[in-house]
Amino acid sequence: MGDAASAAQPPPAASPAFSYLAVFGNCPLIAAVLAFAIAQSIKVFTTWYKENRWDAKQLVGSGGMPSSHSATVTALAVAIGLQEGFSCSLFATAAIFASVVMYDAFGVRLHAGRQAEVLSETFKYL
Repeated sequence: MGDAASAAQPPPAASPAFSYLAVFGNCPLIAAVLAFAIAQSIKVFTTWYKENRWDAKQLVGSGGMPSSHSATVTALAVAIGLQEGFSCSLFATAAIFASVVMYDAFGVRLHAGRQAEVLSETFKYL
C-alpha cells in the first residue's frame, strides 16, 4: 500500500536553471549602473562646456561633478525603496550606505580643494 501512494506523487520540481540574463531583471542594479553611466557622460559635456574640448577620459575617470559615486548609491537606494518598500530593512541599509558614501565624497572633494589652494599658493613663490 505504501508503494502505490508514493508512486502516485509527482517528482519534485527541478530547480530553475542559472542564467546570466537574470541580472537584467535586477531593477536596483540596472538603476545604479544607469545612474553611474549618466553621471559619467555628463562629465564629458561639462568639460566640453567649460574648457571647449572633448575629454573621453572623463567617462572612466573619478572626481569632478556630478559625483558618479553619489548618483550610483542614490539610485540604488531609491530603486530598492521602490521595489522592496521604504519601510524594509534593506532600504534602510542602502540609505545609510548612500549617506556614508556621499558624506565621504563631500569630505574628499573639500580637502582636495583646500590642498589645491595651498599648492597654488606654494607655486606662486617658486
